[in-house]
Order: sequence, then C-alpha cells, then structure tokens
Amino acid sequence: MRYVPKLVVTDIDGVWTDGGMYYDESGNEWKKFHTYDSAGVLFLKKLNIPLVICTGETTNAVKRRSEKLKVDYLFQGISDKKKVISELCVQLGINLEEVAYIGDDLNDIEMLKASGYSACPASAPHYIKELVDVVLTQKGGEGVFREFVELLIGQEELNSILHSL
Repeated sequence: MRYVPKLVVTDIDGVWTDGGMYYDESGNEWKKFHTYDSAGVLFLKKLNIPLVICTGETTNAVKRRSEKLKVDYLFQGISDKKKVISELCVQLGINLEEVAYIGDDLNDIEMLKASGYSACPASAPHYIKELVDVVLTQKGGEGVFREFVELLIGQEELNSILHSL
C-alpha cells in the first residue's frame, strides 16, 4: 500500500539507532547512526515532504545529526509527542491523518495510534508491532528509517528520484 503523507515524523532511539546508550569514562554519550537513513531524508526532500524528529531524549548527537541532514523540525525532550505534533499540524494546516509516523516504544504509542500511517522496526516489542500498519524488516539502527520512506513513496517514485540524481 502506498501512502503519501504531508508530514513524516520519526523517533530516534530504537529507530535511527539501535536503542543503545553508550557512555565513556568522561561522561560523553555516544550514538551510532546508520548512513542509509540519510537517503530517506534525501528522498523526502526531493518530494518536498517535511521531516520531523521527535524524541524524548535531549542530546547534542541528535542535534548534530539533524543539522547535518537539514531536518525540517527537531523536537527533543518531548514527553507528549502527540501534543507537540498536533500543534505543528495546526501550524502547517494539516491533520494527524496526513502524518506518517515511525516509532518503537512506549512513548510512541499515542502517535502510532493517531497518525494516518504508522510503522515500527522489526526490533520493536510485540505490543508495539500490534499497533502499527506495518512492521518493517530492518531493526532499529540498521537503516529502518530509509526502508520506511521507500515504502511510503513506492517503487515508481523511488525510481524517478534515482533517475534524477
């Protein structure tokens, strides 16, 4: 099924990362991002579909990744994702039914239920998998965001974008 959203929203930990939190002896936190996911951002930009990162954590690593990829909206430290995304939808003149959302855990449940199309990584808990429209084949941190975007836009649109590069 092809679903063309007016807005794509993604969680970070467990989607763009494997969900692990790594700390060194100096207290620095590390996250590993898969470069495949940056192509998902590129595909959305080619189609003029805005991207939102909405995460419960607040880290410089996510801020830096967002800036590098020129993500349209970044919301960190968010406990009520549905409220924040609903407010953004009002500003953009769209509704939650026009939003595609990918998340993997408890703080994503309300958005997974409210969005027009929802997905989770293969590594999500079973109770999250039961809520979504599609369970993707990739695990968090293994390019699952790119898989999500490719599914959304469909093979024909993907081929068109690839030929324009």
